[in-house]
Amino acid sequence: MDNKSKYKIGIIGLGYVGLPLAVEFSKKYPVIGFDINLNRVNQINNFNDITYEITKPELNNVIKTKRSINRGLYVTNFLSHLKNCNIYIITVPTPIDKHNRPLLTPLLKASEFVGTILKNNDYVIYESTVYPGATENDCVKVLEKFSNLKLNKNFYVGYSPERINPGDKEHTVSNILKLTSGSTPDAADYVDNLYKSIIKAGTYKTSSIKVAEAAKVIENSQRDINIAFVNELSKIFNLMSIDTLEVLKAASTKWNFLNFKPGLVGGHCIGVDPYYLSQKAQEYGYNPEIILAGRRINDGMGKHVASESIKLMIKKNIPIKNSNALILGFTFKENCTDIRNTRVIDIYNELVTYGIKVNVYDPIANKKEVKKEYSIELIENLNLFNLKKSYSLIILAVAHDQFLGLSIRKSSKNIIFDIKGILNKNYVDARL
Repeated sequence: MDNKSKYKIGIIGLGYVGLPLAVEFSKKYPVIGFDINLNRVNQINNFNDITYEITKPELNNVIKTKRSINRGLYVTNFLSHLKNCNIYIITVPTPIDKHNRPLLTPLLKASEFVGTILKNNDYVIYESTVYPGATENDCVKVLEKFSNLKLNKNFYVGYSPERINPGDKEHTVSNILKLTSGSTPDAADYVDNLYKSIIKAGTYKTSSIKVAEAAKVIENSQRDINIAFVNELSKIFNLMSIDTLEVLKAASTKWNFLNFKPGLVGGHCIGVDPYYLSQKAQEYGYNPEIILAGRRINDGMGKHVASESIKLMIKKNIPIKNSNALILGFTFKENCTDIRNTRVIDIYNELVTYGIKVNVYDPIANKKEVKKEYSIELIENLNLFNLKKSYSLIILAVAHDQFLGLSIRKSSKNIIFDIKGILNKNYVDARL
């Protein structure tokens, strides 16, 4: 089956990856979006995307109230509504547990869901980041168990890793070249043609599912290692009283210099994906030293920022215990509402151990989610006039647009630490 007019697409998971993909497909095909979170379903059906990836007008243009449609998006939390689909695309998160081990539970549960409604000649395509072999060795077993069907005899699978960059309005789903793969050569062609029909940037068909899985997992591992390198440089140059950002600016005049910047590394991709590759490498008897060293450096940056801040307070004879500190920004990256795996929490926790009273302000983070996940009450608004008087320590942790040009200056009675280097360097005490 490769008749585009017969594409009936079900997308499981409507987060940062699933919803933009569902919207793009729904412009040409009938799409049913499924999410187990009823609140999320209701929000989307009310044309509200709290991730800010899709605008209200965009949702208004594609959302339909009936499943029997030629094109458009029907959103539901009833799995039975997807039973007439013939393509299932799984876009659920693949997190790690508290011991940094891959947690495939959401992926396997989604596979179980699909397995219960899978039919002959259906396709199941995975977009979630996994280690090489997970699709065929882990997910397919679940699909076969719950469907009583056999791979490449009754149904087919594909893997086309997501490349969504949350908060990026330029590199949207249709503007990023898409990797594709399939469980047979014909299946690979089918999956490639499916994505090619909506991806303006084109597709790249890999030779196997494992190649596509491996390519995805190294994309973010590579970024993680490069950021770890400049984070280490920032520590070295700080000891030498050299401005790291000025060094990077000078070095970037060379045509092939990779201009990564120091900072906190969190989120559900760069801060997670390397553990998927390292876990699989260790199962094969190889200890991935560079990958894990990069993770250790990046995971320690929050504590490093807090420690350096304390040293600066001591140098200025600013009392530490019972002092007030303000952290600006809590999401894992700028202009993005996602708080998953944010490393700002490491700064917060470390400062609290010194007996410092810490306030956190983030204009776009969901206050209820922050309270639920981290037990932190975000303050409602900033009183810029009283910032310097109220806080002995101000840490600008996330470079939201709302913080650009913030009118705060260092003084003898406070410390200003600009992690992202977005403020005038003459007005701050430190930056990475």
